[in-house]
Amino acid sequence: MINIDEFFELLTEVCDELPDAFFRELHQGVVLSEDTRISPHARNNDLVIMGEYRSSRYGNQITIFYGSFARTCPSDDREYLRIRLREVVRHEFRHHMENLGGMHGRDSLEYEDKINLRKYLRSD
Repeated sequence: MINIDEFFELLTEVCDELPDAFFRELHQGVVLSEDTRISPHARNNDLVIMGEYRSSRYGNQITIFYGSFARTCPSDDREYLRIRLREVVRHEFRHHMENLGGMHGRDSLEYEDKINLRKYLRSD
């Protein structure tokens, strides 16, 4: 796994691919955390959170968890990490854009994430 400084460079490159409009009202920006984030719903610590979108009274923020990538992609090369990071960043930006548009119903990513969590919880 690349070190956190190199990972930050990748994150910056991935974010630079996005139009400026995506960053509208992302008050606290995109933050890189050293943490490994495990879902509170995880069984045996097997449900790792790679990124998170938060909207609060302090503003909107996307957090990417370096430790989660290090745990799930320990021996992957830089190009695979870029692809995986791009997927996670765009997933979180979709949450942001849907939040700005007031989209919280059955067609939203928020709803899709809830369905996927239910499937996980029902699986053996």
